[in-house]
Amino acid sequence: MKLVTVFSVFLFPLILAEDYTFDIQHVQVPLDHFSYTGSRTFSLKYLVNDTFYLKGGPIFFYTGNEGDIEMFAQNSGFLFDIAPRFKALIVFAEHRYYGESVPFGNLSYTSPEYLGYLSSSQALADFVYLINELQKTYAPTNNVNKTPVVAFGGSYGGMLAAWLKMKYPNSVVGAIASSAPIWMFKDENPCEEFYGIVTSSFKELGGENCVNTIKKSWAVIRFLKPLPANPVKEFCSKINAPEYSDNISLLKAVGEALQIYTNYTGTTKCNDILKTADKLGDSGWGFQNYDWNFEEYSNGCFQQYGVRPRNEDVPILLYGGKDLSTANNIVFSNGRLDPWSGYGVLRNYTSDIIAIVISDGAHHSDLRVSNPNDPESVKNARQIHVNQITKWFNEYYFKH
Repeated sequence: MKLVTVFSVFLFPLILAEDYTFDIQHVQVPLDHFSYTGSRTFSLKYLVNDTFYLKGGPIFFYTGNEGDIEMFAQNSGFLFDIAPRFKALIVFAEHRYYGESVPFGNLSYTSPEYLGYLSSSQALADFVYLINELQKTYAPTNNVNKTPVVAFGGSYGGMLAAWLKMKYPNSVVGAIASSAPIWMFKDENPCEEFYGIVTSSFKELGGENCVNTIKKSWAVIRFLKPLPANPVKEFCSKINAPEYSDNISLLKAVGEALQIYTNYTGTTKCNDILKTADKLGDSGWGFQNYDWNFEEYSNGCFQQYGVRPRNEDVPILLYGGKDLSTANNIVFSNGRLDPWSGYGVLRNYTSDIIAIVISDGAHHSDLRVSNPNDPESVKNARQIHVNQITKWFNEYYFKH
């Protein structure tokens, strides 16, 4: 998820990607899953790692976000940490219209005629289609039962993982939905939650001077760059002076602090703070995302893409809003330091809908690779994930 004019990026801990390897594969999926007016298909990219897989083992399926799937794969080490325990196949599916999975090639973003097939509903149907193909390919020997699949996702991907389990409960046995703001739509939560959590997190981790300095400056900052283990503390240490003699001194201090995000490794030659991480899909996300000021968002969408969103109630009608009574086997995890947690599920809804509030957690930090610097609350969250996945598999195999 991306939001301008905030410093939320620094709430992402230790974003130092591992070097995981994959087989790159593709599957042909329908362009439109919900109409019979055409039979056009396109190539959906997905990544497979079978290092820990044994025949008959389960599938860990990551529901891809708004960007190249490799980026999310390299930053989701938790799946690799626990795959040996379950002898699991690891699959990362790319979201349509991002990365290489563009249905109309270079024309995909040129007009609503081509871009109109970009939606979360179509993406979920893509994932179901791919899961079905994987279950055929990796079906247990001499066994008609499907291979059990657990969905994983963080941020928008976490929303997709949860919605996948809600909308297509027979495709996956459970879902780990990390930092999934599924309650961010009309009248579900106040939009000010985000900014309040950003401010309180920086005040808690960096102090009052840090907050005051930020208020005197501005930045447009986004995520998924290499960061130190405690980015907020590192950032605030650069701007913790109570006062600055002039605006030049203030800007120099903020500029040095921004290096924590933009060039922590020292390898970036030129910083463009108006530009998102290279492999995130700004064009598609601008068409697909949601804004609390619906009229303003609708006007902007029409100006840029020539279309307007139908109704701001649509996401609630599609996915049920705050009614989770028919859902099961989902873990919603949210870091207390993550501004998006204000729109997540923060309490257990039923015995099968588990909520974890990670006291020292940031945006989907529980899906990162384990690190000695991880807070105990993050480690505990990961153990709950493992316990719930074990429970889901035990229930599945008992029934089958």
